[in-house]
Amino acid sequence: MLKGTRPGILRKVQPISVHGQISWDVFFSDPDDLEGPVQMARVGPEDVDPHLEPGDRITLAYLLGSVTSVTRDKGDG
Repeated sequence: MLKGTRPGILRKVQPISVHGQISWDVFFSDPDDLEGPVQMARVGPEDVDPHLEPGDRITLAYLLGSVTSVTRDKGDG
């Protein structure tokens, strides 16, 4: 995907430090295939909505095939 968004179901957010730089590994599933593979995207903490919980519906923004931000779905509680 060059540019766009896609939905997901959050499975886990895990902080990771690479050479002192903090990033978050965001694990998510396709909402239409909950038994399918869990995917992962690494983004900066400033690009992830705070207070996300496993099971939340999320929207992943993509640019040139990479996830650039993770937000809570507007329809989610």
